[in-house]
Amino acid sequence: MPLAPLSTGVDLFYEERGAGEPIVLIMGIGTQLIYWPDGFCDELVARGFRVIRFDHRDIGMSSWLDHLGVPPLLSTTVSGLLGIRVRGPYALEDMASDVAALLDHLDIDAAHVVGASMGGMVAQTMAFTHPHRVRSLVSIMSDTGEPGRFMHEPRAMRAILGPPPRSRDQAMERSVEVWRVIGSTGFPFDAAAARERAGLAWDRGNHPQGFLRHLAAIGTTGDRTSRLRFVKAPTLVVHGSVDPLIRPIGGQLTHQAIPDSRFELIDGMGHDLPEALWPRLTTMIADNSTRAI
Repeated sequence: MPLAPLSTGVDLFYEERGAGEPIVLIMGIGTQLIYWPDGFCDELVARGFRVIRFDHRDIGMSSWLDHLGVPPLLSTTVSGLLGIRVRGPYALEDMASDVAALLDHLDIDAAHVVGASMGGMVAQTMAFTHPHRVRSLVSIMSDTGEPGRFMHEPRAMRAILGPPPRSRDQAMERSVEVWRVIGSTGFPFDAAAARERAGLAWDRGNHPQGFLRHLAAIGTTGDRTSRLRFVKAPTLVVHGSVDPLIRPIGGQLTHQAIPDSRFELIDGMGHDLPEALWPRLTTMIADNSTRAI
């Protein structure tokens, strides 16, 4: 699969499948494109989309920006929780510009944009920094960056901020542990798939420093609430009722901030994309896309 040299100065590894209206899938913090499951992407293809997924800068098979240094985990995390702006190597705006530059590379004027978790933050940011490139917006299990709202349950933060694994086997086992904490309680958990995906992610490029720079990017951008009021793209906000990593209030605040957005709270969904929900999620994504002018 191709590597796109972008005008933003990074190379992004991306994949495409299907034909029809382009849709870009943006995954979360430190998370590679494979966390958009193949079956989920195939369902979007079946609904008439040209599906584009990619590795963010600093992870997987895209450019690693180690020359920018590593932000300190503790102070970056605490500042973010308290709503104190940090000065990271780059911001969510830069990551949104990567997506716009990838569309340039693919000769696509505008696309439907779907983001999950931090990917939702990037997608939201793209919708107000590059509004003409976003035909419709879906923000899944994300938030606005508004401080002081107790978005995160401590158990979920402990799970994702644990020490990075030192081996492929450790990565696979830790993945199962993390997803058991932050994942859905109302739908079956596929531990074997979680292990397999974590092993593949290790093989494609394990890079914990990228996770820290992504975390700093969130804190560097800070609260996006006031700017989200300028989003014009038809918007769907989706959140799980039992999400412990970004509690449902994150989705509610996103919905309140974006004019004319729609909100779907899914009972039993956590901070993941369980296979049992793929038909429902892809239907909602397709329905939202029809609202685009």
